[in-house]
Amino acid sequence: MDLAMGAMSSLLGKLGEVIKEYKLQKGVKKKVRSFSAQLMIVRAALGKVAEVPRDQLDDQVKFWANDIRELSYDMEDVIDSLLVRVESCEPNADQSNFKKVVTNFKNLFKKGKAKHQISKAIKEIHERLQDVATRHKMVSEMVNFANLPAATRTTVDPHWEVLYGDKKDIIGMQKARDDIIKKISEGGPVSNEQLEILSIVGFGGLGKTTLAREVYDALPTKFDYKAFLSVSRNPDLKNVLSNLLFKIDNRRHTSINAAKLDVEQLIIVIRDLLCHKRYFIIIDDLWDKKAWKEIRYALEDNECGSIIITTTRHVEISKECCPSKDYMIHKMKSLSDDDSQKLFYGRIFPSEVCPSRFEQVSKEILKKCAGVPLAIISLASYLANNQNRDRTDKWKDLLNSIGSGLQNGDDHVDEMKRILLLSYYDLPSYLKTCFLYLSIFPEDHHISKDRLIRRWICEGFIQVKGQTSLLELGDAYFNELVNRNMIMPISIHDGRVEACCVHDIMLDLICELSSQENFVTVLDFIKGDTPLEKKFRRLSLQKGMTDPTTTRKATTNMSQVRSFTAFSPAVSEIPSLSRFQALRVLDLEGCDLGGSPGVDLRPVENLLHLRYLGLRGTNVGNLSMEMAKLHFLQTLDLQRTNSNELPSSVVQLGHLMCLILDKGMPLPEGFRNLTCLEQLTGDGVGIFSADSAKELGDLIRLRELAFKWDSIKL
Repeated sequence: MDLAMGAMSSLLGKLGEVIKEYKLQKGVKKKVRSFSAQLMIVRAALGKVAEVPRDQLDDQVKFWANDIRELSYDMEDVIDSLLVRVESCEPNADQSNFKKVVTNFKNLFKKGKAKHQISKAIKEIHERLQDVATRHKMVSEMVNFANLPAATRTTVDPHWEVLYGDKKDIIGMQKARDDIIKKISEGGPVSNEQLEILSIVGFGGLGKTTLAREVYDALPTKFDYKAFLSVSRNPDLKNVLSNLLFKIDNRRHTSINAAKLDVEQLIIVIRDLLCHKRYFIIIDDLWDKKAWKEIRYALEDNECGSIIITTTRHVEISKECCPSKDYMIHKMKSLSDDDSQKLFYGRIFPSEVCPSRFEQVSKEILKKCAGVPLAIISLASYLANNQNRDRTDKWKDLLNSIGSGLQNGDDHVDEMKRILLLSYYDLPSYLKTCFLYLSIFPEDHHISKDRLIRRWICEGFIQVKGQTSLLELGDAYFNELVNRNMIMPISIHDGRVEACCVHDIMLDLICELSSQENFVTVLDFIKGDTPLEKKFRRLSLQKGMTDPTTTRKATTNMSQVRSFTAFSPAVSEIPSLSRFQALRVLDLEGCDLGGSPGVDLRPVENLLHLRYLGLRGTNVGNLSMEMAKLHFLQTLDLQRTNSNELPSSVVQLGHLMCLILDKGMPLPEGFRNLTCLEQLTGDGVGIFSADSAKELGDLIRLRELAFKWDSIKL
C-alpha cells in the first residue's frame, strides 16, 4: 500500500486471488475480471498523478484522485470483511498472509451462504466502480495522464547502513558553542556559584537544538544532574515535569509513581531533588512564557554553580528567561558563505571540494538558502542522492524549481517548506507513505524505531520481496529516510539507531500533506478545529479538552477508521473501542489506562481486522479478553502493562510476528504454534527446560530472542 494508491495495490492482489482460488459463478467471475481491469487502468493514472506536486494539479484531478483512494479503502474493507469470517487459521509457513487465509477459506466457501456473501460483495463493488469509470473518462478528457510531468527519481540502495555519523565539530557552530561555554562557565559578577541562565533564540531551521546539544555534550565540568528536555507547543506541563524528573533520576521517578502526581507535587519533588546539587538542564523549544515559569519554579536556585539553557523561536521568551541580562541571550545567525559552502559541498562530494563546473550554480542555490542549515542540508541531500548529480543541467533545474529565497520577513518558513518538498517528491512512493505516516506522532516525540517499523508492516506499507523479512525491509526503509535527512536519528547505541524524531518544520510539512490527502487526521481538542463529521482513515488523538466537563468524542464517526493512536494528554478522550469496525492498528502506548476507568479494552477481542495492538506503558493490568478471534494480529506489545498473565488464546494467533511481554509474564504453553514469530522479547518467570528449547526450535522464523528465565534445567 502507498499514499498515492490508497489500498489499490493490495486490493488488486486480493481480487486476483479470489478469481484464482474460488469457483465463482460465471457472471460473478466476469464482473470481477472486468472491474479488476478497470482498477488497473485507474491505478496507472493515480501513479502519474502522484509524481506531480499537489499545487500543480487541477482541482478536478485532486478530487478524482481522492475519491478513488477512498473507494479503494471501502472496497478492501468489503473483501476483508469476508476473510475475517474464517473461524480457524492454521497458517502454512511457506504461504503469504493472504494465501494462508484463502487456503483455509476454501472449505467455508463450499457453503452456499459464503458463496452468496461473496457474490453480493462483488455486485456491490461493481456498482460503485461504474461511477468511477464515468468520472475517470471525464477527467481523462481534461487531463492527458500520459503527459503529466514525471518527478525526478532517486536510485538508492535501501540496505545502506545509516550515514548519520557523529561529528565532534558542527560546521559554523564551533565559535558559537565556545562562546556560550565561556559565558556560562565564567559566572556572574556577584558569585561564580550563582545559577546561570542562557537563552538561544532564532527561527526554525537555524540549528538552535543542535547548538544546545553541542554545548551539552562539550561542557567539561562535572554536574550532579544533567538533562536535555524538549517542551514544544501546547505542552502538557504535568508530562513535561514528569519527563524532567525521569531524565534527572529515573529511579526516583519510578519509586514515587510520578504518573499519579499533579504539577504542584512534581515541582516539590524536583526542587527537593535538586536542593544542594549542581545541575545542568537544557529546556529545548519553548513557545510560551507560562510554560517557562512553571518549569522555572521546579529548578532550585541553590548557588551551586548550576546552569540552565533554553531555546526558543521568540525573543520575548528569551528575555523572560534572562531578565536584565541581554548579554546572556544568544541570537542565532545564519551561516556565513564559507560555512554554507562547507556544509553544502561536504554533504554532496566525498572530497568536500566543488568541481569548477558547479561553482556558479551552487552559489546561486546557496544564496536562496540564505545560510539556513536545514535548507542547505535538505538541498544537499537531494543532490547527493540523485543519480544525475554530476549533470549541470540537473543542478540548474533544481535552482529554477526553488522559490524566491528565505531572505524576507516571515516567508522563511513557507520557503523552507517549498525547499523540503523537493526532497519529499524525490522519495520513491513506498517511502513517501512511510514518511507521511510520521505525522501521527506529536511534535518533539521520540519515535521508537522498532515501534514505527512494526506499525508500517501492520498498515501494509511494506510488501514482501523474495526471502527478505518484513522487519529487515522496514529497517532498510528507516535507514534510507535517515540517509536522506528526512528524519533525525537519536538514541544511538553501539552504532544502532534506536529512535528518531522529526524536525518541527518538517513535521508541519507532513501534517499539511497528510491532511490534504486524508491520510492522517490529528485530533487536537485544545484547538477544536477538526471537522468531526468527515470520514477518517487514520486518527491521532494528541490533546484533550481543556474543560473536563466538555467532550466531543461522541460525535466522531469511527466506523471506517483503520488506525487509532492516542497519546497520554488525551487519554480521557479515547472513544469506546466498540465503535471501531475496520481497525487494523490500535496503539495506546504511554496512556495510563490503569487510572482511566472509562477505557474498556474488552471490545478489542471483536476487532477482527486488527494487526497491531500496542499497550506498552498503559498499566492496564491483566487482560480480561479472549484473543482467539484476532487471527490477523501481527504485533502484540504488552511491555510495562503491569500484567503477569498472558491470555492462553495467544497461541492461536498464527500470524503473530512480534510478541513483547511484560516483566514477570511467562511464555504460554504451546507457544511453538506461533510459527510466524520473528521477535520474542520478555523478562519472564519459570524454568527454561528441554521442552522450552524444543518449542523455541520449532520457531524457524525467529530472528530476535531477548527473553529471561529464572533458571535453566535441561
